Amino acid sequence: MAQRQVYIEGIGEITLAKRRGTHSLRLSINAAGRVRIGLPYWASYAAGISFAKSRADWINEQQVLNQHAQLRDGMKIGKAHTLYFNHDPHFSYIKTRIDKIGIYITGPYGDQDERVQLKARMISEKALYNEARVILPQRVKSLSALHNYSYKELKIRKLTSRWGSCSSHKVITLSYFLMQLPWELIDYVILHELVHTKYLNHSPRFWQVLEELMPNAKPLQKVIKTHKPRIQPI
Repeated sequence: MAQRQVYIEGIGEITLAKRRGTHSLRLSINAAGRVRIGLPYWASYAAGISFAKSRADWINEQQVLNQHAQLRDGMKIGKAHTLYFNHDPHFSYIKTRIDKIGIYITGPYGDQDERVQLKARMISEKALYNEARVILPQRVKSLSALHNYSYKELKIRKLTSRWGSCSSHKVITLSYFLMQLPWELIDYVILHELVHTKYLNHSPRFWQVLEELMPNAKPLQKVIKTHKPRIQPI
């Protein structure tokens, strides 16, 4: 793999990484807000820079959101966990651990240190995934049986631009960040995707059916737009 660091006005420093086997340009931003562009080995670095500039508005939006998402000691993560930071100068590295109710970050740096925040975010997302893969399949199965809907498969993924999706083959995908939402909003997303197994659009008929299942669906749609698929205070 070949890498190059470049600075782009209005975006900041980005990493351009060429890797054999990559067939398209890929953009990612880590928890610290650092931008990475993955490139096919044959592509020019100029192509990566041009691609980053074309996505500047989205990159800036994500960076701003990351800046406002500092994780704090005692913060609730998902339905079952609490995040705990332990500053111990005797440690030479950052140690993380999850149990049934807690997420523990121990290390030689303060809890607002970028390295600590990155580790905390990674382990917190793992806790959310662990919760989601147990809770969401049960909830989807229950609601689908209650309202007589069927689906082929349920996938739990890290979705960051939407809460869920449904394919034409009735494969439902849900974001594990759903575990950060109130139960009413979780049910709204699940029912939304279940209705999509019959109506793959947002036609008047789709909303009519959804509101028959959940009369407050339209108000909930407005509420869920105030949340983002990421770790947030609950």
